[in-house]
Amino acid sequence: MPVVYLNGEFVDREKAAISVFDHGFLYGDGVFEGIRTYDGVIFKLDDHLKRLYNMAKALLLDIPLSKEEMAEKICETVRRNNLKDAYIRLVVSRGKGDLGLDPYKCSEPTVVIIADEISLYPEEMYQNGLKIITSTYRRNSIQTLDPQIKSLNYLNNILAKIEAVKAGYPEALLLNLEGYVVECTGDNVFIVSDGVLYTPPSAAGALGGITRATVIDIAKKLGIPFEEKYFTLFNVYTADECFLTGTAAEAIPVTEVDNRVIGNGKPGEITKKIIEEFKKVRTLYGTKVY
Repeated sequence: MPVVYLNGEFVDREKAAISVFDHGFLYGDGVFEGIRTYDGVIFKLDDHLKRLYNMAKALLLDIPLSKEEMAEKICETVRRNNLKDAYIRLVVSRGKGDLGLDPYKCSEPTVVIIADEISLYPEEMYQNGLKIITSTYRRNSIQTLDPQIKSLNYLNNILAKIEAVKAGYPEALLLNLEGYVVECTGDNVFIVSDGVLYTPPSAAGALGGITRATVIDIAKKLGIPFEEKYFTLFNVYTADECFLTGTAAEAIPVTEVDNRVIGNGKPGEITKKIIEEFKKVRTLYGTKVY
């Protein structure tokens, strides 16, 4: 029977429940991480936990487990669900409080760990590339809530996702308030122009993705020129290649944006090299579960 870790216990996933007074439910007050396991190895678990605890620190949210304890609970959740290839969702909310906003009235943070299977895109999209659009919704300004904090209020991303799906597309690009390309609803974005790989900097409003960082390392290893750079939709439309990266998506080509064909309309050579190399390293940098 599949189980979920919930506040120190492993419970039947169908019976796992939190209080309706939990501020994660009432106000989206909390943070989360998406993590992958490949062949019994949790990919870059230390990096994910470092980001989680940094996000919690930014929100003055004290996680009741040490990083080492959290890592063991994650591994145990995967083991108890008999999974070798899995998607892990780690959620920490402010916990149960009253109907007011005051987080200091919450007794203790809620910690939830879910391990399950996931398939974000069909294989044909990895072979042929995605066709995506640009959302009319803009990325939250870093002056309001820094997008590097993956908070439980994901409405900005969700509204853009709704817009894409209703238009018949699986994903949408997000621009910031200045009109620069930032990322997609759930993935980071890269483009290739004249042999140089580019991705928006975090300062533009992009999440410092774990897969994003891995791809940057791969590019440097392969000798591919790389630069973090602000760019606009014009640069995307006229790029030779484009691809997205994310924990769930891994690395996936984009061959059309807003009805503009990218490059020759097929996954590019640098994109294919990145994808091939990522498949090689995803079990090398991680924590063994079994």
